[in-house]
Amino acid sequence: MKKPKQDIGPELGNAIQRLRKAYNMSLGDLSEQSGVAKSIISQIERNETNPTVGTVQKLSKALDTTVDEVLKQTNVANFIEHQAKTAIPILESEDGLCRLAIIGPLNLVEHIQWYDFNAKAGGVLVSDPHQGGTIEHLYVTKGILSVTCGGETKQVKQGESLRYRGDESHSITNISDQDAHATMVLVMRPVGI
Repeated sequence: MKKPKQDIGPELGNAIQRLRKAYNMSLGDLSEQSGVAKSIISQIERNETNPTVGTVQKLSKALDTTVDEVLKQTNVANFIEHQAKTAIPILESEDGLCRLAIIGPLNLVEHIQWYDFNAKAGGVLVSDPHQGGTIEHLYVTKGILSVTCGGETKQVKQGESLRYRGDESHSITNISDQDAHATMVLVMRPVGI
């Protein structure tokens, strides 16, 4: 009597195929390295059979990964989170001319923050120092911004970026006669230091 087939979904076959192709291996190469018949690997990749745990172990080892990593692929969603426009927090400067949309996930704000920055002509965003070691990364997509940090000032034009200390008092001013736009990323702890 045949055992009923337990469906583990197409993700396992897709994961095996993706890893095999990432290593530039043919079905024959993977068969040779794993000891699993080429026809069985082909059936797994086409989701025509459910392999035994032993077979998945052999394939995982040949693909230089673990069974957990291969099986983990079966539960990974392609889209993690979708925030509707109304769910994205918007901060406004004191002069009402600058807006910051918080476009990064709120559960990561202690580590990294990123924003979409818009400023009307003459708009000024003043920021108190963030925690020690914070670096701000600013990329201007429209207009000209003037950034003052620790008493020094630099201009940043469309297509340019500027990195500066976020743990000092700083401000961003739109010095152009049109609306300005930029993206900002704050790395709250030193990376690689």
